[in-house]
Amino acid sequence: MTYLIIRLATLGNVAMTVPVVASVSRRYPDDHFIIASKKELSAMFVSMPNVEFCEVDNRLDWQGVFTLWKRLKGRVDAVIDLQNLPRTRLLDGLMRLSGKRIARVHYGRIRKHLITALGIGYQQLPSEFDRYRAAFRRAGLETDTDFEALPVNKSAAKEVKRIYGEKEGKWIGLAPFAKSKSNMLPYRVTKDIIDRLSRNEDTHVFLFGAGVIESEMLRQWASVFPRTTSVAGSLTLAQELELMRQLDVMICMDSANQHLSSLVGLRAISVWCATHPIIGFMGWKQDPRDIIQRNDLACRPCTCHGTNHCRYGNYACKDIEAETIIQRIYE
Repeated sequence: MTYLIIRLATLGNVAMTVPVVASVSRRYPDDHFIIASKKELSAMFVSMPNVEFCEVDNRLDWQGVFTLWKRLKGRVDAVIDLQNLPRTRLLDGLMRLSGKRIARVHYGRIRKHLITALGIGYQQLPSEFDRYRAAFRRAGLETDTDFEALPVNKSAAKEVKRIYGEKEGKWIGLAPFAKSKSNMLPYRVTKDIIDRLSRNEDTHVFLFGAGVIESEMLRQWASVFPRTTSVAGSLTLAQELELMRQLDVMICMDSANQHLSSLVGLRAISVWCATHPIIGFMGWKQDPRDIIQRNDLACRPCTCHGTNHCRYGNYACKDIEAETIIQRIYE
């Protein structure tokens, strides 16, 4: 059978599908899987022999839905919708009319909203991985939790070695940015972390990020602190993954880099500000002891994915000192 798997955005969410897709790819070698997502994310699936990548615009407007339906309706037998938004539900409906089986992910959005907006029902929710696995189960596919890391991309690893040389001492990654203000530490704390780490002669700090403004800020920090390199905008996704594979640890916010680290078996010290692991976005097989957060605030979590405002105006959830993170690194 051929299955169409739809997960359009974001980088972190698509990365979270990888352990589950790798599982069905391995367990059902005679079946074929088509991933519909953004082109630049294909590097996460190239090692899976029976997985094909179908480039889709992240917006997937209504015209794009009909185009994708016409393109794939004759090739697939079933659809696994891991996006579950109106535009993908329209595609599901068209595929169902064409005789295809449909299975959708259930995100529990109401329960998440009750926790973040009203503080009702505060308890650990199923992880996104569990929700994805349940969607595959509804499609008749069983999964497992055996995934540890993607295999080495030899060409990307060779290029990383050419650019950065042989590893000496400790290599530490730092990804200080996130899409939302509520998910990032204050700049002074980030600079303090870089300063403290870069003082050690046996430590090299690699700064990760994306976007024009972020890249420029990381470049400036790298020019100020010794033994610090910004990789923002200079590597492909495959190369970033191979560089992460060489790191001893990644320090990141509740962001995509937590999930990219999981794909290469790298421990990630993740900092959670307005968001909270109980919503279900903790990285695959990451250690709960590596979570840094304020546990004394009744207003957390106030958002599932991040926000650019604080209901109290003080962003108390971001009041985390560099020493707390540095201490966890050395522990």
